[in-house]
Parts: sequence; C-alpha cells; structure tokens
Amino acid sequence: MQDATPEQWELIEPLLPPIGESTFRQTVPRRKVVNGIRYVLRSGIQWRMMPHDPPKWETVYFHHNLWSKTGVWKAINAALVKIGRDRKGRKAEPSAAVGDSQSVKTTHKKGIAAGTATKRSRAVSAIERRIRTATQQVAV
Repeated sequence: MQDATPEQWELIEPLLPPIGESTFRQTVPRRKVVNGIRYVLRSGIQWRMMPHDPPKWETVYFHHNLWSKTGVWKAINAALVKIGRDRKGRKAEPSAAVGDSQSVKTTHKKGIAAGTATKRSRAVSAIERRIRTATQQVAV
C-alpha cells in the first residue's frame, strides 16, 4: 500500500495530538504510525500481521486505539470532509440529508419466520409418528 503523500500528511499532521499528549517518543515518527494504521485498515489484515517496515504492531495499534477513543479520527474525518467540500465549491456543512427506508416493513409480514416452514429431520418425524400412533391406540 502507498504511504500518505506529502499533501495528505500536510492535512493530517496538524490534526494529530501534539507530541507528549499521546505518549509519543521522538524515536517513533508519527507519519510512520499513521501509515501503519492506514495499511492495516486498508488491507484488512490483523495487527500482528503487519509488515516489518512500519514501527512495531503494538505501537501502531496502541495509537490507533488511543486516537479512536479520544475522537482524533472523528476530528480528522470531519476536517477532511470539510476540505473536500470546500475544494468542490460546496458549503462546509451539508444543507440537506437523504434518508432511505424499506418499502415494505418486515413487521407487516410478521418477520422472516412467518414465511419459513420449520424443517424437521427424518428421525424427529419418525419419533412424532410413533407418538401419534401410540396415543391413538391408547385413546381407542
């Protein structure tokens, strides 16, 4: 996967917490940590399966987790959305939203179970047949 371009890093870097607030040491470049996070999220691999190029997976995971809990990623996303809208000549905040819903609610049909017959195995059917036969013989 491609690392963040200089233009992308210019947008992201000021939105990250200052060094020291996120227990960063100067030995770990934040850009490499961000690139490691992007790699895992983009490729869908497990944290422990990260290649050895970025910092240790524990470091990358720690900062991703910390920044997720403290809202850093939400702030970055909101800022990038505003920048993207501004570049397209739109207002920073959308003026309208679209909601979508199902045309037929499942509650009108009483859920999926209403249309699905219960399937029984042959063994269960044979046992039920024996019980019915035995019950009929007792009733006679």
